[in-house]
Formats: sequence, C-alpha cells, structure tokens
Amino acid sequence: MSAIRWSFITTSLALLLTLNNHSAHAVEFTFDLADNSEDCFYEEVRRNTSCYLEFQVSAGGQLDVDVKLTNPQNKVIYEQQRATFDSHQFTAETTGVYKVCFSNQFSSFSHKIVYVDFQIGDEPALPGIDEHATVLTQMETSSQNIHKSLNDILDAQTHHRLREAQGRKRAEDLNEAVTVWSGLETFIVLVIGFGQVIILRNFFSNRKPTDTQRYNRLR
Repeated sequence: MSAIRWSFITTSLALLLTLNNHSAHAVEFTFDLADNSEDCFYEEVRRNTSCYLEFQVSAGGQLDVDVKLTNPQNKVIYEQQRATFDSHQFTAETTGVYKVCFSNQFSSFSHKIVYVDFQIGDEPALPGIDEHATVLTQMETSSQNIHKSLNDILDAQTHHRLREAQGRKRAEDLNEAVTVWSGLETFIVLVIGFGQVIILRNFFSNRKPTDTQRYNRLR
C-alpha cells in the first residue's frame, strides 16, 4: 500500500479529508486559491494504477481556473484553461510523483474557492465478497447494490453542497450590491431634498431693501 503524500503550497486550506484503505486512496478537500497565484499538489502513484481527478470552482470571480496535471517526467497529461469544473480519469504509465497545479495568475483581484477530489486505485469490494469463488447470494448482491447506491448518494451530496455554496455566495454578493445601491440612492434623495428646501426658502424669504434701493424708490 503506497502512502499518500500531498504537499500543500497554499496555507489557507479550508477542508481536508483523507480516506485510506488497502487498495484505494482518495483525497477530497477545498482550498482558497489567491489572486495572481498558483498552487500545486503532489501524489505518489504506482504504475498501472487507475486514477481519477475532479475539480470545481465553487466561488470567486468568474468561477474559472487553469489546471495542469503532469507525470513524473513533467509531461502534461491533462490541461484546462479558464475551466469551472471538469474531471479526468487516467492510468499511471510510470511509478513516481504526479503533480496537479491550479493557477489563478490571470486574475488580479479575485481569489477562488476550489474543490478537488483525487482518487487513486479501484474501490475495494465489501468484506467477504471476494473471498469465495461461488456465485454471490441474493444478500451479497443486495449488499453490493446498497454500497454502490450509498457511494452515489455521497457524491450527489458533495455536488449539492458545492452548488449550495455557489448559490449562497452569489446571493451574498447580490445582497451586498443591493445594500450599497440602496444606500447610495438614499443619500442622493436626501441631498436633492435638502437642495430643494434651500431653493424654496430663497424664493419665499422677505429680503430687506438696501439703502440704495430705498433711494432709487424715493426718486
């Protein structure tokens, strides 16, 4: 069993969940990608191991990042630019450290919240299922189906939480914009009202005639 070794360049890691078992590894986390920056993560993978990479930008800017996945020989095996979400499945051709980098260097003001799911190897069977060569019983078949359904539910819940986070972030941004615009409109209305009061007071105020005006009237 190969050990999971993720090297985090970013210091603002929001969530880290590592799942280890005898034949499969999975790393699932969300991190904060700052503007004008690039964060890379490293994983040691054995040859002929099936791997699955999935990512999604849940908040920040236009919800896009640049992604690059390279093998131990620094050969690019997967690359995307300005992507919001995507997935890539591959089989490791050589044993070594694989690197995946997320870049936000094209953005000068907005940081991004990125969700990453990296799975290595096939998921193991339930205990006792592969220990005999006989046909699976109805109970064992039902157990496998339930196990698969639970995994599908977990994936659906994860993507639902990501969509909920996106909606909440957009709602917060919209609420902030409405609040600022409402405050600006209130200020403008108050300024206009105060100016109208001043102008009307000048129209109806009784001005005392000056000495020159009195002299002209007497003449």
